[in-house]
Amino acid sequence: MSSRSKTRTLPLLALASSSALVLSGCAGSAGSGGGAGSGGGEGFEYGASQEEVDAAIADLEPVTLKYQPPAASQNSVMAPAALGYKEYIEERSGGKIEIEIIWGQAIAGYAEVDDALADGRLDLAYDLPIYNPSDYPSFDAAAKSFSGVPISPMTGEMVMTAVSADIGWSSESLLEEYEAQGVTPLTPIVSSGGYYAVCAEPGSQPDDWKGRQIRVASTSHHGVANALGASPVSMEYVEVFEALQRGTVDCTFAQLLPSAESGILEVAPNISYSTDEASMSSRAVGAELAGSSFANLPLAYQQIIFDAAATSYSGFVGITADGNAESVRQAKEAGGEIAVFDPGTEELIKEENARQRQEVVDGGILGEDIDARVSESIETWSGAVEELGFEDGGSFEEMDEWWESGEADMAPMAERVFEETALPHRPQ
Repeated sequence: MSSRSKTRTLPLLALASSSALVLSGCAGSAGSGGGAGSGGGEGFEYGASQEEVDAAIADLEPVTLKYQPPAASQNSVMAPAALGYKEYIEERSGGKIEIEIIWGQAIAGYAEVDDALADGRLDLAYDLPIYNPSDYPSFDAAAKSFSGVPISPMTGEMVMTAVSADIGWSSESLLEEYEAQGVTPLTPIVSSGGYYAVCAEPGSQPDDWKGRQIRVASTSHHGVANALGASPVSMEYVEVFEALQRGTVDCTFAQLLPSAESGILEVAPNISYSTDEASMSSRAVGAELAGSSFANLPLAYQQIIFDAAATSYSGFVGITADGNAESVRQAKEAGGEIAVFDPGTEELIKEENARQRQEVVDGGILGEDIDARVSESIETWSGAVEELGFEDGGSFEEMDEWWESGEADMAPMAERVFEETALPHRPQ
């Protein structure tokens, strides 16, 4: 199915239509840090009918949970993912779980999301572990290992999101790092889009990068900036607009979704991007996490919240594609240049990516087979995307013309990713 085809949107109870599966819990399961299901009560099988879920929660008391998504407001391009997540949980629970959305990081900035989850100020949240490699060295290593994942306007994002979930759930050291921080992973690695070079001035030949100040978000981007002869500058994305506007930095290595939302293309309308062979590293930046309250919820409530990850997949891929298309539109309106990196620049990026991947293998934190695992995952999920009939409707530069939000039905892919990566970790 191409992105042009008219198809249904993800049904809120898509999971209920799946065949019932019974899988036992295992090490690293959601809630394992506090004892999965320690809140008591009976659970239900994955894929259970709504009637069975209603019976399981019939005697449970209502709860209200605070959820902090990445979106700045309910009008944000990122908001549909958060609203779909809320809607699934509330409908599946018959209204017994109320999700109170906290927009714009109003309770905790990304530097303190973990603390807010652990001390109970937040119950559920989107976090950016990539900002904290000292606490999450496995996350940082995984991000470096993803540079070989193909990049494309829509299908590449589908593959990357699936590979992120696959590697995240199969990396025990990462799950242990979350446990050490007092949080529970619901989706341990979230890809919210490929990284692009967004610059105030055009030009992507090797000489163009020398002397530029480039905002970076991860250790892998530090390496890429240095390899290009530029100076890396670390800062959170909320500070980037002003830095570009004032000329404090010349470029940012950025995902396009937050770039479109924060208006960065107004002051830096020139976008350079990589081919499949030299995609920018560190495309995985986020995670969906639960806090200390999760282990005390009744088992059925834990399962409802965990199962909502299938809707998150569709939401993240959809809004990422929306953000890519909107960024292309904004860049064109601002008179920017949208182009593939110069071949010389691509070769430098490719060499640095290979060096970083080897560094991860040598470090051993994700096992000596991490390169093989990522390659196998890419092959698996690229095949799934092709098998299900997804294809890009055109080039990246023309995405504002061919992409139409909400037309691609990603429910089959979402269910497949959930069942093959997350389901063995479902609270039991």
